[in-house]
Amino acid sequence: MKSKMTDYELITSFMSGNERSIELLILRHKSKVYSYISLYIRNRDLADDIFQDTFLKVVQSIRAGRYQDDGKFISWVMRIAHNLIIDHFRHEKQMGIVLNDDYETDLFNSKKLTDDNVEDVMVRRQVMRDVRRLINGLPEDQREVVIMRHYAGMSFKEIADMTGVSINTALGRMRYALINMRKIMTEKNITLSIG
Repeated sequence: MKSKMTDYELITSFMSGNERSIELLILRHKSKVYSYISLYIRNRDLADDIFQDTFLKVVQSIRAGRYQDDGKFISWVMRIAHNLIIDHFRHEKQMGIVLNDDYETDLFNSKKLTDDNVEDVMVRRQVMRDVRRLINGLPEDQREVVIMRHYAGMSFKEIADMTGVSINTALGRMRYALINMRKIMTEKNITLSIG
């Protein structure tokens, strides 16, 4: 059964002409890649576009024979997504565009807030804004590890592979990020509680 195939086996099958294999590969990694993109890109339509562009580049690169399997397929895909996000922000900066923050993503990927009363919804939104501020206050390398680990669900090995550092360095960055977030919370008197 194809769903039991490794990423490399699916890629090989796709290169042999089986289009369904690439669909299975995309489905396998969709949630991790999309979560990563949506944490940087708050506009859903734009996040969808970057997600599609990511896998379009993946397909084009595989077809052109530019993918060399080293057991790090997801890291390679995440790098492509990351580069497209950076390209977007570069272009945005050149164009002088300011994004509207009305598209704040649900950082905890929790279910919709349909059962909550208005107060619960407001508290949860405030907590999400506070968490976003805490993360944005971190140095870039620490912010990147927090987002990859907690919001994209990547392992420390995947984070290390994608960022080109050792697992110990990735773990250290996470440790310092948590220390820094606690420090910022104390300095700014931020309390994160959802009731």
